[in-house]
Amino acid sequence: MNTLPARMRAAHVTELGPADNIHVGEVEVPSPGPTDVLVRVHVSAVNPVDGFVRSGAYPTHTPFPFVVGRDLVGEVVAPGSGVSEFTVGERVWCNSLGHDGRQGAVAEYALVPAERLYRLPGAVDPLTAVAVVHPVATAQLALFTHGRLRAGETVYVAGGAGHVGGAAIVLAARAGARVLASAGAADREYCRQLGADRVLDYRDPELGRQLRTAAPDGVDVHLNTSGKHDLALAVNVLARRGRIVLMAGISATPEFPVGNLYTRGGSAIGFAISNATIPELAAAAARINQLLAEGVLAPRNVTTLPLESTAQAHHWLETGQARGTRLVVQP
Repeated sequence: MNTLPARMRAAHVTELGPADNIHVGEVEVPSPGPTDVLVRVHVSAVNPVDGFVRSGAYPTHTPFPFVVGRDLVGEVVAPGSGVSEFTVGERVWCNSLGHDGRQGAVAEYALVPAERLYRLPGAVDPLTAVAVVHPVATAQLALFTHGRLRAGETVYVAGGAGHVGGAAIVLAARAGARVLASAGAADREYCRQLGADRVLDYRDPELGRQLRTAAPDGVDVHLNTSGKHDLALAVNVLARRGRIVLMAGISATPEFPVGNLYTRGGSAIGFAISNATIPELAAAAARINQLLAEGVLAPRNVTTLPLESTAQAHHWLETGQARGTRLVVQP
């Protein structure tokens, strides 16, 4: 620890609010406790949830100055005294910082609890890894932990061309499920290449009828990654004992057809990856590392930005200017 600088550059806020509240400046380099690992950050991704936390839309403990950001890929520089599973120089990743009192990832160094840190396999490119670890973990937990998707079932992914939606198509198809998806006309072939059996136009006023035709026995798992919810449609196309996983649309207030849901034995489950348990995150990480090692996971578009552009990255996300692109910050 004596060779480390006392201070580091970080993208942080001193109060909750708009993206303009993000400042890049010096803060203290954190010291690892017994079960922590200090990581030198190589790259970090920018996610919508980072903006929800920074703005206060998603209430959580944010000790100020609060470093923003959820995901990182980097290398171990100082394991805590009680950490034996990581050694200096190992390449690692994390996708659960910046929440519940944990400082974020958009900095030169980040403190990561050892139980939330995972090795990066082989020669996997850090940019590829940091771009996929959050959306793939989200899709994995939404589909299988909360949606209880099984081989042979039918899943509908609304927003299939998005980061989480695309990951959900890949994961579900590889698990032996039949995948229906919706996307814009320009993205339909992309969704098919990911593994969707059929891709529908989300703008089609007959979308509900198209879904019922494509899945006459109903949809077993309904996953809407777009945040624009039509729960009347969702329930209407649901199979008996089907599951709707609600995991986007933080301010959405759609009408909910209660009677039609319970009479077919269906369920609606709320899911936010911020609430995932350590074992759930570890199981998702194992699957991510397996697919990264196999070369299966690849982001569609990645734009890299310097640390000084973190506020701009948040603004682009919130105004839709980064649609279809993963924004990655390099300290």
